[in-house]
Amino acid sequence: MIKPDQNRTPLFDAVKRYMESNVIPFHVPGHKHGQGIPEFREFLGETAFKMDLNGMEDLDFATNPTGAILEAEKLFAQAFGAEAAFFLVNGASSGVLNMILSACDPGDQIIIPRNAHKSTIGAIILSGAMPVYVQPEINEELGIATGVTVNRIKQAIKDYPHAKAVFVINPSYYGIAPDLKSIVRVAHYAQMAVLVDEAHGAHMSFHDDFPLTAMEVGADMSAISMHKTGGSLTQSAALLIRGGMIQPEAVKHVLNLTFTTSASYLLMTSLDVARKQLAVKGNKLLERTLSLVRWAREEINQIDGLYAFGRELVGAPGFYDFDETKLTVSVAQLGLTGYETESILRKEYNIQIELADLYNVLPYISIGDTEESVRLLIDAFKDLASKHAKTSRRRRIIIPKNPQIIVSPRDAFYSSKKVVPLEQAKGEIAGEMIMAYPPGIPVICMGERIDQDIIDYIKLLKSEKCELQGTVDPYVEYVRVLGVE
Repeated sequence: MIKPDQNRTPLFDAVKRYMESNVIPFHVPGHKHGQGIPEFREFLGETAFKMDLNGMEDLDFATNPTGAILEAEKLFAQAFGAEAAFFLVNGASSGVLNMILSACDPGDQIIIPRNAHKSTIGAIILSGAMPVYVQPEINEELGIATGVTVNRIKQAIKDYPHAKAVFVINPSYYGIAPDLKSIVRVAHYAQMAVLVDEAHGAHMSFHDDFPLTAMEVGADMSAISMHKTGGSLTQSAALLIRGGMIQPEAVKHVLNLTFTTSASYLLMTSLDVARKQLAVKGNKLLERTLSLVRWAREEINQIDGLYAFGRELVGAPGFYDFDETKLTVSVAQLGLTGYETESILRKEYNIQIELADLYNVLPYISIGDTEESVRLLIDAFKDLASKHAKTSRRRRIIIPKNPQIIVSPRDAFYSSKKVVPLEQAKGEIAGEMIMAYPPGIPVICMGERIDQDIIDYIKLLKSEKCELQGTVDPYVEYVRVLGVE
C-alpha cells in the first residue's frame, strides 16, 4: 500500500485552479468575488472573496464528497491516525453533537464528566439520551476541575451497565488529560463506545511530549478544533473515527442532518493546509512552541505571587498527563481574581488572554507565537505583580456537586417554563442552562434541581464579573424554570 503524500493539498489546489480560470460566477455567494460588497473587499482583499465559493463539480460537495474534499479528508484521517475524517465548519461543538447523535438513541444512557462543554448538553437534548454524570476531581488550591479517574468511570459503568457510550475530555481547557488508554479499555470491555472531546488537542498527535490522543489509544470517535491549536481558521474542525463500533456511513447519515449545504471553502481549505503543515512540519513547530512555553513557565514561576503549574502535578488525582502549551497562571496570591487580571492585561498591556476564572488566567501558547510575543507576556506579568500586594484575599470556593436530575434534558427543553428571580429559585427545576464562558461548563443544566449551593455559586460568579451565558436574562437576575406562568 502506497503511503499518502502529506505534502498534497487537493482541496486548496482545486480552489486555486478555479481562481486561475477566471470563471464568470453565476452562482452563490451573491457578492460575486467581492464585487457586491466593495467596502469589505477593499479591506479584506480580493483573494479571500475569490476563495469564498460554493459546491460545484470541480470543487466537490461537502455533504457528499467524491472529489477534492474526499481526497483532503482521506489525507486528514491518515495524518491523525484515523480510519475516516469529516471536515466541520461549525467548530468541534458540531463534532460533539454528531458523535452523540451517532452513538445514542433516545433514552440511551451516556456517561459524561460533569465538566463537559455546553455542546455536550445540547447534543443530549437533541439526541434524547440520558446523561450519567461523573464528578471530576477538584484541585482546591487552584480552584479548577482536573479530570475523571479510571475508577470513577469503572464505578459508573458498574452502576449503569446498559449505557451506550462513555464521553471523555482529552485534554481539558487547562491541558489536563485523563488516563484515556485505560478508560478506552474499560469501556470497550463493557461494549460501550468511547467518544472524545479533543477540542483543545488537535496538535497532540505530532509531538511525543504531549498526551496520547483518542485515535492513538483506539477510541471510537473524537472531535478536534483545528482552529484552536492546529493553525486553521476559526470554526474549522474535524470529526475522526476509528474502530468498528460506529460506522462512518452512520456518521455521514447524521452529519447530513446537521451540516450546512453551503460549507465555507475558506474554512475547508484552511483545514487542508493546516493538516499539511502539521503532518510535514508539526514536530519542528511544536518543539519550538514547547520551548517557548517552558521558558515562559519558568520565568513566571520566578515572579513572587504567581504560579504556573506544570508537569509537577502529574500523578495528582485526575491529573494523569498534561499538555504543556496550556499556560495557566494562578494570580490568587496577588489579591486578584482571574477576571480582574484579564481586564488589567487587556487595558494596561494590550494583551488578551484566552480564559479567566476566579483564581487563574490562561494565556494560550501555540505554533503562532514568537519569542517576542511571549517576552511581552512575561514582562506584563512581572510588571503587574510588582504593582499588586502579595497578600491573598482568596476565599475558599466550594464548587457545587452534581445537581439532581429530575427531568430529562430533552423533556425539560420542551416543557412549559416560567421566570422567577434567582433568589427565589431554590427547589425549582432548571429550564435553561447557566454556564461560565469560557470554558462553557454548565453550573446547572435543564431538568436539574436548583439548590441553595447553586444559587450562591452563581451569585459569587456574578459578583466577580464572570461572563455567564445560557440564560434569557443576560444579567441572570431572573432564571427560567419548569412550570406555568
